Amino acid sequence: MHIIPMEYHRRFMTAAHAAGFRIIDYGPAPDGTPLLVAEHTPPQPLLSLYLSAGIHGDEPAGPHALCKLMERQWFDPQIAWHIHPLLNPRGTAARTRETPDGIDLNRDYQHATAPETRAHKTWLTRHHRHYHAAISLHEDWESTGFYLYEIHDPATPPLGWAVLQTVEPLLGLDHAAEIDGFPARNGYLNPDADASLANNPHWPEQLWLRRHHTPTSLTFETPTSAPLPTRILAHIIALQNTVAQLLAPRINDTFDI
Repeated sequence: MHIIPMEYHRRFMTAAHAAGFRIIDYGPAPDGTPLLVAEHTPPQPLLSLYLSAGIHGDEPAGPHALCKLMERQWFDPQIAWHIHPLLNPRGTAARTRETPDGIDLNRDYQHATAPETRAHKTWLTRHHRHYHAAISLHEDWESTGFYLYEIHDPATPPLGWAVLQTVEPLLGLDHAAEIDGFPARNGYLNPDADASLANNPHWPEQLWLRRHHTPTSLTFETPTSAPLPTRILAHIIALQNTVAQLLAPRINDTFDI
């Protein structure tokens, strides 16, 4: 199901407005396609969460998942949300991982050579945005099953293991011992953020977010060999489980037990 960016934006914006979100255009891509974020900020939110998808133009499951959740009005109004549904509209239009200039946006967050990255980083830093967690939806053409990256503050419990258990019956897990050069165990990757940033000049979005905007970073990866509806559903299930885990202690705190 190929995504045509302007058609996708119209569908997503219609659903977002119906769900009470505000749409912000934080800067057009060079071809004039808007770069959009859907924002919902209640007065006293239980959580503040960041979601993104579509940073690679050949990974459609994530944008579809976010649009479907918006159309179902799934996003809890007690949570502050910032949702970037399509970070790379030019690559999406071309069905390529990179932009038409050959830039992988998910390796561009240190030097920000692409206008899309510059606009995104400017938007993030303008108001010193901070999130309880930042979650990005991805796909992997080489993977044999679902896996995820998690980078979190050692003082907070990991979320990823429960996510993997929830998704495994639907999609299976990637059981490779190494994925993208990182040690992996049953689909779980927990790279050292500081070491990764120090040794890598090509910072991905989630490492930048972990360094500057959040204590907890999650990246979900579905295998592109699986049917698209299954991949979309896997992202939805993973998001639902993550948000439920993050909400549980805060909801319990509101009761005097």
